[in-house]
Amino acid sequence: MQHDWIIDVLTDLAAFAQQNGMAALAEQLEDSKLIAAGELAAARHGAPGRAAGDAAATLGFHRAVAGGGEP
Repeated sequence: MQHDWIIDVLTDLAAFAQQNGMAALAEQLEDSKLIAAGELAAARHGAPGRAAGDAAATLGFHRAVAGGGEP
């Protein structure tokens, strides 16, 4: 629970991006909120390694979709 502030920060950043016409960034930040929530939940249940691996795989996929490389 001590790290839940990160969700608030990502929410604020996504709102700023959306309000300023940065739809792709807003969408990525929304995805980042999901990843962060998953990692926080996994860490609370003692499985941070798995969450980090899942997040890295997801991030690779998003970079590939955005044109930054292969998943």
